[in-house]
Amino acid sequence: MGFRAGLCFQPLRLPRHPRSLAGHRGGERKSFCFSCHCHLVGERFNWHVGPHHLCLVERDVFSPYIQIANQPLLPNRSKLDCNAKQWRLFADILNDVAMFLEIMAPIYPIFFTITICTSNLAKCIVSVAGGATRAALTMHQARRNNMADVSAKDSSQETLVNLAGLLVSLLMLPLVSDCPGFSLGCFFFLTALHIYANYRAVRALVIETLNEGRLRLVLKHFLQRGEVLGPTSANQMEPLWTGFWPSQSLSLGVPLHRLTSSVFDLQQLVEGHQEPYLLRWDLSQNQVQVVLSQMAGPETILRAATHGLVLEALQGDGPLPRGLEELRNQVRAGPEKDNWVIVRDTHQVLDKLFPKFLKGLQDAGWKTEKHQLEVDEWRATWLLSPEKKVL
Repeated sequence: MGFRAGLCFQPLRLPRHPRSLAGHRGGERKSFCFSCHCHLVGERFNWHVGPHHLCLVERDVFSPYIQIANQPLLPNRSKLDCNAKQWRLFADILNDVAMFLEIMAPIYPIFFTITICTSNLAKCIVSVAGGATRAALTMHQARRNNMADVSAKDSSQETLVNLAGLLVSLLMLPLVSDCPGFSLGCFFFLTALHIYANYRAVRALVIETLNEGRLRLVLKHFLQRGEVLGPTSANQMEPLWTGFWPSQSLSLGVPLHRLTSSVFDLQQLVEGHQEPYLLRWDLSQNQVQVVLSQMAGPETILRAATHGLVLEALQGDGPLPRGLEELRNQVRAGPEKDNWVIVRDTHQVLDKLFPKFLKGLQDAGWKTEKHQLEVDEWRATWLLSPEKKVL
């Protein structure tokens, strides 16, 4: 029988059936584990191995489970779709940090174990975030629904680049092997070049669907100048380093009990509009929570997000259209005024403003039939306001 991970094991004559070594108290469970381990390292090799070799075997065995367990360390997985560019850049930088830790680990033997563990933890996060964002960006680049073709070309290019990197490293190895300082200098230079190249590549991406960051930029420009930014301009202005967590808490698709706890509160939220969403604005915390109806589609979700960002603009200092400027004065003059009244009035303003904004988005080249807004899965059903009837 051949062996797989047994180059470090010395030959020993073992019984042909490992179950005979299970012992009297181990039972079937112990014999099964022993059989599996023998299958991994080879039956005819004993356990006289170095600790570092055993660590390598354990790493290969448990790394897939560590990667699964590390998924909770990342944010809500929908953020990987919403902020694919930011998390792609984050994964590239974290991968460089992990390689730096591996290089520095032998220099400080006391912290060798914790350094290597931290490096592997970082690589597991890179594997999850990098794989998810690569799929999202490949889908964006597949303009002709040819995702497999784009993925194959991307993999072939990566293989060619890795081969070129291997050849360059073989040529540079004799030059840097005897000079640790020069080796670290080359590492820092190439790492800086790698981060810059990745930043330029991510910045060059032009995504035509709106996430919260791009919607905030486009809406702010529209409210101040009456024009809608195109995808190219908005993507150039989108923050890449600080775009992970927006300044305002905008929660879409929350459960109904977060907004109201009584029938009277529900009537206040429904009053004055027929949109299939309910919105609550906490002025003190600048937090907007939105309950979506089961009938809510992409356009409704886009309007709800626009509504929340308009409420955020009421606390800013930039110029606004006349109707919103009056509401801003009311917010500043009367903090005792109920927030639900402001929300109801902004519904009336958006009835006139949002159709123009939506048409401007479509004319500018944005894809409004889908979005990349972070939306939870909660939905609710309620009766529309009796003031108007939807035909």
